[in-house]
Amino acid sequence: MIDDFAKRYLHDDLREIREVMTGKLEGLSEYDIRRPLTATGTNLLGLVKHLTLTEARYFGEVFGRPFPEPVPRWDDAGARGKDMWATEHETRAEIFDRYRRAGEHSDATITALAVDAPGHVPWWPRPDVLLFNVLVHVLTETSRHAGHADILREQLDGVTSAASRDADFWAARHAEIERAATAAR
Repeated sequence: MIDDFAKRYLHDDLREIREVMTGKLEGLSEYDIRRPLTATGTNLLGLVKHLTLTEARYFGEVFGRPFPEPVPRWDDAGARGKDMWATEHETRAEIFDRYRRAGEHSDATITALAVDAPGHVPWWPRPDVLLFNVLVHVLTETSRHAGHADILREQLDGVTSAASRDADFWAARHAEIERAATAAR
């Protein structure tokens, strides 16, 4: 049986990982939060924009509680991928504010519904779901992208979540791992 403890636990984790996600952009320039850092164009601000759409859809239309702002339809092929980057006309503040509003909307849905409330995800192979399934999915999705953000941030300026270690420690660790990789060839 899924109970309210599980719902609270997952919801608390989602709130926490949202803060981790936005914290990864603190102190970075406009260019650094927007620039493509992988071959596919993954960038920090795009991850936040993508998670906004994720929360708006999953805790909105899936439960008949649409997000009050426009979002592209899930089956709009022309919109695919546009949530993964910010145009020059979209500001950091606008994207962060929309992410906050999507989170508030999600929080209201999570609070209002029972953990076993039914929902419908038309783009899933098994579309009939419970709030529990969607909580787990969105928490997983947000955590996955927070992990991407960890790596991207480290590439940009070396900032990691392991702040208690100094540069000498990391240089020695890097060298140790490189030696092991070379020896394993």
